[in-house]
Amino acid sequence: MLTVLLTSPRVAPGLLSWQAWSALRSASRVLAGSAGHPQLPALTAAGVTAEVVDAPADASSLAALLSAASVDGPVVWLAPAGEHADAGLLSALSVEFAVLHGSHDLPGAHLLDVVTVMDRLRTSCPWDREQTHSSLTRYLLEEAYEAVETVESGDLTALREELGDVLLQVAFHARIAAERPPGEGGYTIDDVADTLVAKLIRRHPHVFADVSVSSADDVSRNWDDIKEAERAQRSAASASAAPPSVLDGVAFGQPALSLAAQLQRRAERAGVTFPPDGTRAPDGAGELGDELMRVVARACEAGLDPELALRAAARAFADRVRARERSPRS
Repeated sequence: MLTVLLTSPRVAPGLLSWQAWSALRSASRVLAGSAGHPQLPALTAAGVTAEVVDAPADASSLAALLSAASVDGPVVWLAPAGEHADAGLLSALSVEFAVLHGSHDLPGAHLLDVVTVMDRLRTSCPWDREQTHSSLTRYLLEEAYEAVETVESGDLTALREELGDVLLQVAFHARIAAERPPGEGGYTIDDVADTLVAKLIRRHPHVFADVSVSSADDVSRNWDDIKEAERAQRSAASASAAPPSVLDGVAFGQPALSLAAQLQRRAERAGVTFPPDGTRAPDGAGELGDELMRVVARACEAGLDPELALRAAARAFADRVRARERSPRS
């Protein structure tokens, strides 16, 4: 009997299932194709002796070797670390066999692969080595917009790849930050994850604490109140900080319509509406800007996102242009 033991490279060596340890301890021989197999030190520490064999590269020859070894008793083959068995190997075996998963990835475990690949790129790729937070800013914006475009177009299959591109930017920035000492603003991808988890728990007391809500609007109000308290706490912690403002945290680098909408939503909390004094700026550009701000205000009053509304109108206009280009000219 041959047992093909599969293990995850993302789970610490030795953290195997009860069935896996039982198979290993009851086997007459435990075989591995490489002295570098990650499970070997853990097996040795547990008193399980594994033999490293000169494993043929082709599946048929490896199947013949394992089949012959299994004639005299139960054998466990430590397959190269991974989630899947070699289909060619299994089809070529001439003895009874079983595939046993000794360890399984937890949800999100493949993010470890992102970190590993990013480390390799940062140290081995000339282009990746030269990048900085500033040089990557354009890509952070571009990838986010490309992800939005797939949602708008309804291509949710393509969204998978675009979300990966956004994730790359997060991993890249965190990898660069990890090169700085903590005292100089350095942090790791784990610090980013810890900060996110703490924030999500803190801002969802209706899920992780005893706060009761009855609607999504209640959740939004709680979120805003908690953010306000956090801003006040940060300001109080710094004696040199400017007085807290409802505009603290607004990203002024975002698109103008989104910026205007966020500013107006924040300003409403302070009792300020647009225009503050009911007057228009004297120059033409200022008047146009004021009119655009009024359009944003009307959109917000109607519960609409002006950025998304304009994007939808722009896409509809693009469709009209393409339709006109395809139509016969009179």
